[in-house]
Amino acid sequence: MTKTLRQFLLPCFTTTTATAATPATTTVTKKRLSTSLRDDIQDPPRKTQEITDADQSEEENESGGGGVAPPRASKTMVIGTIFGHRRGHVWFCVQHDRLSTRPALLLELPIPTHLLVKEMRCGLVRIALETLTRPDSELGSCPLRSVPVWTMLCNGRKLGFAGRRKATEATRLMLKSLQSITVGAGVLPAGFGFGSGTEADGELMYMRANYECVVGGPDSESFHLINPDECPGQELSIFLMRSR
Repeated sequence: MTKTLRQFLLPCFTTTTATAATPATTTVTKKRLSTSLRDDIQDPPRKTQEITDADQSEEENESGGGGVAPPRASKTMVIGTIFGHRRGHVWFCVQHDRLSTRPALLLELPIPTHLLVKEMRCGLVRIALETLTRPDSELGSCPLRSVPVWTMLCNGRKLGFAGRRKATEATRLMLKSLQSITVGAGVLPAGFGFGSGTEADGELMYMRANYECVVGGPDSESFHLINPDECPGQELSIFLMRSR
């Protein structure tokens, strides 16, 4: 497993952190970006069972239990997970609570996983998602995160169209497997069912970290990866922009 991670992920990330949830008293240093692997990273939990209705009911009642996630150090901080199969393309998931399996935003990006890995080697990644709406269009008044289709540019190059997606059973199972991880990168075993054909049969790579969410108004929002303490690295930002 360590050999596989080094071949596909180690060239992209510098210093590793794969820790459990950060306590409430920890101060987050908002240096931009980078998250990586280390040789002693533990294998992520494997798929054991499907999420049942009882599991979902338990999640809804977590506010009264002992497994409640500690409060975030910043009201604008969210948990962002970039994931995808090696032969597939990239997804981006935003959560306000790591224990919830219902993401606040789930985007399917047209960029292939291997191309994102290549871009991250350069140390600077800017992903811009743009949408153009007419004044009389319903998309001009809906919440920005509800826009269904985006034109995607990565470091200034147009790559295609991104789409907003609803969380499927496979998505919720993947997020449930990562509940104990706040910052880290690694692979999950095959069987989560993203994509189609042989793509869905391979291992699922992920990079999970804290992001600073900046809302510029009803037509702009951005997510900036927060660099873990004492970790130099690249900058990664994702922008949502609506033009009228």
